[in-house]
Amino acid sequence: MAEKDGREGLEGQDGLEGHERLEEREAHDEQALPRRPAAELKAILEALIFASPDPLTPKAIFKLLATEPKEDIQAALAELRQDYERPGGLELVEVAGGYQIVTRPDLHEWVRRLFHERTTQRLTVQALETLAVIAYRQPITALEITEIRGVNTSGVINTLLERHLVKIVGRKKVVGRPFLYATTREFLIRFGLNELSDLPKVEDMAEALGFEPPALLVEHTPPEDMLPLDEPEDDEPTGSIH
Repeated sequence: MAEKDGREGLEGQDGLEGHERLEEREAHDEQALPRRPAAELKAILEALIFASPDPLTPKAIFKLLATEPKEDIQAALAELRQDYERPGGLELVEVAGGYQIVTRPDLHEWVRRLFHERTTQRLTVQALETLAVIAYRQPITALEITEIRGVNTSGVINTLLERHLVKIVGRKKVVGRPFLYATTREFLIRFGLNELSDLPKVEDMAEALGFEPPALLVEHTPPEDMLPLDEPEDDEPTGSIH
């Protein structure tokens, strides 16, 4: 019996030592893997951000570069951002919780010439005013928007829904349960905002868009948890106004 116990003890010890040796070997293999040169990692990051159709979030970057140490990725990203601080035609910006390489704002008019932007593609003054009301008073109903602007805005809201600049986020708990509207992630991207708290003052935004702010429009930025960046589920109709 004692012989058996001793044998089991030796086997258990051998198993423990074998496990420790395996861990040491794995740790050694990880250390033996050559780390990617910083310049190469920075080039990969630049290519990924440039090629992505939407702002590339840190989470997506870490997933795409899962084989690289996070500290190396963060260092390469910091260096890339520093590179884009130099004067040039492009800039690296943080938009809608991610990174994007875009043309400099003061060069937009030249870029428009390249694409021959049509007037019909631009938002009307009425649409811009309505969008501003939604941006600063969201979540808001169509009736409340009409009261602020003084004109019926049903058609304009439909246009903003079609452009994916606003979305339905629920219903207001009043008689009739009207839809509540708020801005989308596309809105943040189009206006170069990282989050809703980056919205400028009402007067500054109105001046930038070229219209007078409605008299009843008072700046009101809601808590971020009321307006998640994720697009809503298709459980509410988005083509008609109630």
